[in-house]
Amino acid sequence: MAAEAAAAQPLPADLVLTLGEVDSRPVVQLLARYGLTVNILGDGANLPGSYWGEPEAGLIGDQLYVRSDTPLHSLLHEACHWIVMDPDKRPEVHTDASDSLAEEDATCFLQLLLAAQLPAFGLDRALLDMDRWGYSFRLGSARAWFEQDAEDARDWLLMHGLIDADGEPTCRIRLD
Repeated sequence: MAAEAAAAQPLPADLVLTLGEVDSRPVVQLLARYGLTVNILGDGANLPGSYWGEPEAGLIGDQLYVRSDTPLHSLLHEACHWIVMDPDKRPEVHTDASDSLAEEDATCFLQLLLAAQLPAFGLDRALLDMDRWGYSFRLGSARAWFEQDAEDARDWLLMHGLIDADGEPTCRIRLD
């Protein structure tokens, strides 16, 4: 298995970068280009559609639910699940967005590419936060997976038109 979220409880939010620690506008603008609406809820508010539980991001349809204590990696991960998912499933998604190992790997890879587009987050911090949270990769770290073992995820994203030949996100959602 190339990438999978850990079954353990997530780390405390202070060990990973949260939405409240950055300007949320670039994050909201980035995801709006994909047609995803980011709903920033108040502190302590219930996060509908959260697979891992609060403060992790929640996803219902094209609505992403977050709070200031939501980890940025979680926000991007759920957003990328929505971007890569089968278009027939997208309107009906509620909480559990994963469909296959190939989609999970593509989600992790795209989340890193999008993190790199957010100067307040960046690729290096996203890789670190994925390791801190407990993502599990067969090479032992998110960086090793991304740099040495993620060709299948990259190819999947390219095949579905979600990245271009240079590996840059196209700001398109999966249509097939």
